[in-house]
Amino acid sequence: MTTTDAQWADSQPIYRQLRDRVVAMILEGVLKEGDPLPSVRQVAAEYRLNPLTVLKGYQQLVDEALVEKRRGRGMFVSPGASTALLKDERKRFLDTDWPKIYATIQRLGLSADQLLTPGAAPAAPGTSAPSEPNS
Repeated sequence: MTTTDAQWADSQPIYRQLRDRVVAMILEGVLKEGDPLPSVRQVAAEYRLNPLTVLKGYQQLVDEALVEKRRGRGMFVSPGASTALLKDERKRFLDTDWPKIYATIQRLGLSADQLLTPGAAPAAPGTSAPSEPNS
């Protein structure tokens, strides 16, 4: 579970951030269905966390049926976890994130071309950019 960013944000509990990191690893294919999660002790030592914090993050994944406990063997990514996560993440994005992004695009008067072209120059201040995609 090594990442280059071992920083923890103050905006949400560490166990939740740990859960989110595992979710990201599943979505990115770093952890595949059936793969074992690093042990609680290993993660606690690597990130200098209380083992109970790690266990709480892992338990949240178990509660969401994304990870399964195998007694005496550890925790493993559940079958179908990636598909379920992708469905949930898409819904969350469309319900929560996209409306905010869309409102910002409208407020800034950005065109589809500007959004789809890397390095496209935004309209100069004081000029209006088209709010509809260019045809």
